[in-house]
Order: sequence, then C-alpha cells, then structure tokens
Amino acid sequence: MRIEPNIAQVAALFGEPSRAALLTVLLDGRALPAGELARTAGVGATAASGHLAKLVDGDLLAVEAEGRHRYYRLASPAVATVIEDLAQLAGIPAVLSQPKLSAHASALRLARSCYDHLAGELAVAIATALEKRKYLVRGEGKSYKVGGKTARRWFARQGIDLETLRPGRYGIARQCLDWTERRPHLAGPLGGTLFLTWCDAGWLKRHRAQPRLVEVTILGRRKFREELGISLHS
Repeated sequence: MRIEPNIAQVAALFGEPSRAALLTVLLDGRALPAGELARTAGVGATAASGHLAKLVDGDLLAVEAEGRHRYYRLASPAVATVIEDLAQLAGIPAVLSQPKLSAHASALRLARSCYDHLAGELAVAIATALEKRKYLVRGEGKSYKVGGKTARRWFARQGIDLETLRPGRYGIARQCLDWTERRPHLAGPLGGTLFLTWCDAGWLKRHRAQPRLVEVTILGRRKFREELGISLHS
C-alpha cells in the first residue's frame, strides 16, 4: 500500500499560471471579491470563476459570503508559505535583477507584506539585528527561539506579550526565507504580531493603492535606527 502524500494534485493547483496569479494577489492577507481579484490578477472573469472554484475545492482558498458578495482569501498561512517557497525556486524576477530598479520594484523589495508578516530588505535586516542581539536564536528546522530576559523585555517594550501568542508548527516564531533577499525574515505568530503592532504604532503603513507594499514612515525610520541600529536608504 502506498502511503506517501498525494502532492501532485495540490501542486497542479499552484502550477497553472492564472491560478498562481490569483493566489499571489492574496499574499497580503486581504479577502477580495471575485471581480476585483480577477482584475488585479489580470484574469478574465469567466476563467477566474472556474479557477477560484478549483482553489476553494482544493483548500487553498477560503470563501466568505457577505450579502450578495463572496470574498476570497488564502485558506491558511501554510498556503502563503508554499507560494513564497515556490518563488525561491523560480529565482529573482528579471525586473528585480536589473541594475536600475523602478520606483515600484524598489519599494516592493524594501518592504512588503507576506500574508500576515513583514518581508523584504527591511524584514531581513530586522531578523538579522534580532539574531545579532540574541533576541532571537535559530532553533531546529525553521524555528526561532526567543532569547533570555533581555530579549523578553525588548519584545515587551514593543507591546508584545509573548505568553499570549499561540504557537504554530514551529513554535511562536519561524524563519521564512525571503524570496528577493535569499535570507530569512521573521514569520509565525511573533512576526505577524510585530507587523501589526508596528503598523498600529505608525512605524509602518500599507500603501493605499498597492496593499502588499509597505511604507516605512519617518517615525519608523527613526525607531528602527534607535531600536535595532537599522538605517534605511531613502
């Protein structure tokens, strides 16, 4: 009897270009109606309807009804993780490999959301700084362990109550290999909570027109420099 997981079926859902585009649009954690999702992904309405049904049936998307509208979102953080991991295998897009990046590409590379946590150059710099200060220590597999009392005091100063975080597969914090930087940033419950906390504090904010883009405010630039020694280019 064969007992290996049937990955071919779910892999096929990720592998179709239009479905991949629909999934990628939802990487910022939003829930979108079919029409807006299709337009943003560049997929025709009729085709999008069929693809969305398959993604829901395959447990990659969840759908919620509100009035006459149906809103689609990624079914779980695990789906976002797979998309980011596949991006690693695909290599850095040509637009990000060019010596002179467009303003949009530069902004995307600097800071963006990856489902519920921060990604990009800034996120990698944060993870590096936290490791350097022993606030985070690499554990087994992809896990991060929180350091000693000094680390806990630092997270508490950020407004994070570590005791309230519900552990995931890798505990409360995990390493997520950044697909543009090829180094890990912080994900998991701790990464998601830090991202929301810094947005609420006015250090970060989502771009109005491009919700996956994350802007670092003047306050945020000062705070990241003071708290972690991170100096961002303008």
